[in-house]
Amino acid sequence: MSVDPARLIFLSLLVLALGGFLIVEFRRDGGAALRAVAAWGLIFVAVIAAAGLWEDIRRDIVPRQAVVSSTRIEVPVGPDGHYHLTAELNGVPVRFVVDTGASSIALRQRDAERVGIDLDRLVFADRARTANGLVPTATVRLDSVAIGEILDQNVPAIVIRGEVDRSLLGMDYLSRFARVGFEEGMLVLER
Repeated sequence: MSVDPARLIFLSLLVLALGGFLIVEFRRDGGAALRAVAAWGLIFVAVIAAAGLWEDIRRDIVPRQAVVSSTRIEVPVGPDGHYHLTAELNGVPVRFVVDTGASSIALRQRDAERVGIDLDRLVFADRARTANGLVPTATVRLDSVAIGEILDQNVPAIVIRGEVDRSLLGMDYLSRFARVGFEEGMLVLER
């Protein structure tokens, strides 16, 4: 095992500086210095523990879908009990709630604008029943919908007028998959 001289010098200087600081502090007030060392030691241990657990914490707080293959997508259940999936509409990522109670892809106005739909040119002539009651909707066509390598073109959708928390991925789109199932807390989509 070879020792890098620059690293050895750096570590020696670090130990010397910390050691010198501790000697000076312990000579002044040993009890206060000991409390400070203990507090900084606990902070250091907490940071190391948080760094080690970060992947588990992130997975629980913001679960992400996994594109397992070119034909299989796994979506973990979110902390709110819903399945959240990101799809690219016209090349723009949009976060959806997978909703088997929704009949089609239902875009909130903000997401519709982001994917290039001009809201001023839409005719909100239809209605949809939501948890908030009846809302006006406009029918649109999306040039493309992509999830991983799965790509669909010329996909029908609706834009909802009014306040909606999330865009919804409904049954018209889900029915394009050969299999929609649930396995161990995962929504599985297969083509």
